[in-house]
Amino acid sequence: MKKAIFFILTMAAACIFTGALPAFSAEHAHMEAKNQAATVTKLADLKAGLRDLWIGHVFWVRNVVVATKYGDNEAAKVAEAAVVENAKAIAGSIEPFYGKAASDKLFGLLAGHYGAVKEYMTSAYANDKTGKDSSRDKLIRNADEIAVFLSGANPYLPKETLYGLLTAHGGHHMKEIEALASKNYAEEAQVWSDMKAHMYVIADALAGGLAKQFPEKIR
Repeated sequence: MKKAIFFILTMAAACIFTGALPAFSAEHAHMEAKNQAATVTKLADLKAGLRDLWIGHVFWVRNVVVATKYGDNEAAKVAEAAVVENAKAIAGSIEPFYGKAASDKLFGLLAGHYGAVKEYMTSAYANDKTGKDSSRDKLIRNADEIAVFLSGANPYLPKETLYGLLTAHGGHHMKEIEALASKNYAEEAQVWSDMKAHMYVIADALAGGLAKQFPEKIR
């Protein structure tokens, strides 16, 4: 019964996110490709769109973590496919500014991020400390790689700032997994709240950096 309720709630929420995320990515890319005149609300729209995308990331990864914990393989499979599609959308959001090669590079880095999170989850559920340590190191290295890439593309996104934001994000993933592994649901609820707020910080930082680098496109 509990599994059924979880699946119903998960899929209901999925309908909300899958309707919003691709729409933003496609609309934003189309608008920028045509180089439409900037409006006073454009920066606000960019922030809102990036927030949706990054919230989608933690939403779907959490669904994988929860479904795997309770052995719902079908739900985990659906959620993982959504993680991949969301990563494509996040990577696609930078294509109008930096091109297809940069978008592909970011997608690869995001895939590495998710791979490390999934490895940590598997190790945590198996009480494998060595595996957890290894995947934690991968998350940290990946955060550095993403920070180097984005700061190299945009001088208004300092590498150390990005690294701090991304390592904190990885820490949230690990804390969430540990809370679920130990059935500490109150702790997991708090981590989820913190994680969502942190996604807004990351999204707003990226939007702000883009606005400074491309003032003719974003105002």
